[in-house]
Amino acid sequence: MNLTIIGTGFVGVVTAAVYASFGNEVIGLDIDEDKVAKLKKSKVPFYEPGLEELLKEQQQTGNLVFTTDYQEAIKNAEVIMIAVGTPSAPDGQADLRYVFASLESLAPHLAEEAIVVIKSTVPPGTLEKAREIIGQRTKVKFHLASVPEFLKEGSAVEDTLHPDRVVIGATHETVFAKLEKLHQPLKAPVVKVKPESAQMAKYAANAYLATRITFINQIADLCEKNGADIEEIVAAISPDQRIGAHYWYPGFGYGGSCFPKDVKELAAYSRSIGEGDNMFNKINDLNEDRIPRLLESFEGELDGWKDKTVAVLGLSFKPNTDDMRESPATKVIPILLSKGAKVQSYDPLANWQEFHRLENLENNHQQMKTIEDALQGAEVMMSLVEWPQIIGFDFAQAKTNQLKWFIDARNQFDPEALKKAGYHYLGLGRTS
Repeated sequence: MNLTIIGTGFVGVVTAAVYASFGNEVIGLDIDEDKVAKLKKSKVPFYEPGLEELLKEQQQTGNLVFTTDYQEAIKNAEVIMIAVGTPSAPDGQADLRYVFASLESLAPHLAEEAIVVIKSTVPPGTLEKAREIIGQRTKVKFHLASVPEFLKEGSAVEDTLHPDRVVIGATHETVFAKLEKLHQPLKAPVVKVKPESAQMAKYAANAYLATRITFINQIADLCEKNGADIEEIVAAISPDQRIGAHYWYPGFGYGGSCFPKDVKELAAYSRSIGEGDNMFNKINDLNEDRIPRLLESFEGELDGWKDKTVAVLGLSFKPNTDDMRESPATKVIPILLSKGAKVQSYDPLANWQEFHRLENLENNHQQMKTIEDALQGAEVMMSLVEWPQIIGFDFAQAKTNQLKWFIDARNQFDPEALKKAGYHYLGLGRTS
């Protein structure tokens, strides 16, 4: 099948490479000439396990090419997938300018009966606007569909190859049939729904997972007041099949490129249709407030952050990725610096300087190459991300007289062992 993917970000590149591996002729299209030039050399501007190898393999077979030319990419395409970004607008709703710009650019080059699929995360009703935009710029018959992605950074190639399900939102059986055939190699259940349902499904999935994280954080807060232990509570509720053991992550809140954005957009969307009095707005507020509130609480325990050297371990928003978007560190470090602390950070992949530069405060933050370097001279250490390199490190052996406080933001360590080593241990919702 001739397939074009518009947008060569995280979703677009992974999708293009995987679909090419099924024998489809895939064109990756982007207007960013520098990005396309790098992709032609199988260079990806982000870290994703297995992706560069897959890109190189599929370009060598000739199944995958990249271009900046809309006419070249669209004229023979049977299916065009739009996978451009949909960042949040100032009012919180999805900013669809890149989706609409892609539609305007592809429309004049469409082949008869081509299917335009929106894979980007968009609110219900987007296909109506898409039909209007394309219809104003072409006379050929075309079809529209919505096929949301459910990828996790750090395992995106595996998720694409082995999805839990494929959700196809369309209105015509011929479109369903074509897209089912495209996804047949995945051997995954196909859920056929209306486009509006497909679009809401993506928001619903991410909002639900964010809700579980927010819920367990709220329970952890109660444990801080009543002597219960959040890890014991998770162990007690998880065997209930209605609840399950997955996605109980007490910590500093949810982050990354999807959960904060999608919850915020769902909250804004609900307000725009007169349903603003709902849980999504509250979940967003609780997550926004969580890190400042926790750091204020820790500040009291430590007798202030001023003039303390803090080792912050983990800059990415989760393990196995270099993505720092909405990571705990991007909120924690500015607060610590503003309070007069000196920060020494470490991460196996993420690079603070490439992601963000803090004017006037940057001199008080230095990213180190090793955990040992980050701990050197520190009085407080804070583990933000459960990288294997971090949770497998022997902090008892690294204990110094100066290093007193151990803040375990993800409850990954044994409190008793750390106390025995001489640390003052601070977890979340833990009484040990």
